[in-house]
Amino acid sequence: QVQLVESGGGFVQPGGSARLSCKYSGFTLDFYVIAWFRQAPGKEREGVSCISTRDDSTYYADSAKGRFTISRNYARNTVYLQMDSLKPDDTAVYFCYAQYYTGVEYWGQGTQVTVSS
Repeated sequence: QVQLVESGGGFVQPGGSARLSCKYSGFTLDFYVIAWFRQAPGKEREGVSCISTRDDSTYYADSAKGRFTISRNYARNTVYLQMDSLKPDDTAVYFCYAQYYTGVEYWGQGTQVTVSS
């Protein structure tokens, strides 16, 4: 059974940094892409960043460009999201997402990030 477990959320002051981790396990095939989404209160879930498992190419939403960095540790089966220069607008529940080449999708339970002074 595939599991995605996020960690690293918490309270951060504006301008601060946080690193989220998504540890995945139980997969039987290669993932096509692993991504981070977020959902703020009263808003729809939105994509933040993703990384291709084929060539490690990355994508960032405009809101994340220049501030967030996605990376992957193959040996630890973990994907990270380094978030710098955090703003109150970054406050949200952050979800890890993975998709097989077959199209089957998986979601983690989410981790709360609150940016506030």
